[in-house]
Amino acid sequence: MIAALDALREEVECCSGCVLASSRTRVVFGEGDPHADLMFVGEAPGYHEDQQGRPFVGQAGRLLEQLLASIGMTREQVYIANVLKSRPPNNRDPRPEEIEACRPYLFRQIAIIKPKVICTLGNFATKLLSGDQTGITKVHGKPRATEIAGHPLYLYPIFHPAAALYTPAMLTTLKEDIARLPQLLAHAAPAPGEEAAGPPAAERPAWRPPEHLRRYEAPATTVDAAAPTLGDAARPSPEPDRPTADSGAEPDQPSAISGAAPDPSPVSSSPDPPPAPESPAEPEQLGLF
Repeated sequence: MIAALDALREEVECCSGCVLASSRTRVVFGEGDPHADLMFVGEAPGYHEDQQGRPFVGQAGRLLEQLLASIGMTREQVYIANVLKSRPPNNRDPRPEEIEACRPYLFRQIAIIKPKVICTLGNFATKLLSGDQTGITKVHGKPRATEIAGHPLYLYPIFHPAAALYTPAMLTTLKEDIARLPQLLAHAAPAPGEEAAGPPAAERPAWRPPEHLRRYEAPATTVDAAAPTLGDAARPSPEPDRPTADSGAEPDQPSAISGAAPDPSPVSSSPDPPPAPESPAEPEQLGLF
């Protein structure tokens, strides 16, 4: 596996398949544990990455390391790569022909590493690996079972860390999405064609009134837990490393993260029952899917 990655790295470093070969300082192939279950795929190298030949070493990289630490992981335990292996001039967005030139290299990396989960960071990586042009604000935090390079895995889109550097609401959403990764990683790798059903969610018990109100009891119904709905967030100021690149947020989105699932209230089948005393709210189940 390591030999295969080294051979691929040498091939990428000699690549002249697009115009970026003439402007880059260094190829940014990717790095991390070649046996990792978790792989991150970003957009393209920024200034610092281009200088050092390593992915995610600027401000966005430091935030990614903090997010990994929040779930008890380090960057040495994952594999990190980008859609493009060379920095676009002035950190502009990747062009279709550049993505197409680098696409085979990324897919061969995935075929060698065989991760259980690929966490796509932002729009470009998510759209390329999912084959779906839906924006990141609508698909973030929603795993899907897929197959890439003949390998079944879960694709888990989240915002690019650069998009959250200057937008507190988006950073909150990013932290929430990252917090679900351990549960997803613990789930068995999907079989080809399997829908991303995910780990079975525990059912909440049917609501029952207090003992002294049982004569007013309506037929029991099961209330399904609902995960909080995360709204869209505004596109932030871009990362200094990549001042003009798309960092994962879509334009013209509201900046607030809002929307919690309403707390269901009991309904009595008899008219005018005595008021029920307040009882502690049932805990919401964290919905992964």
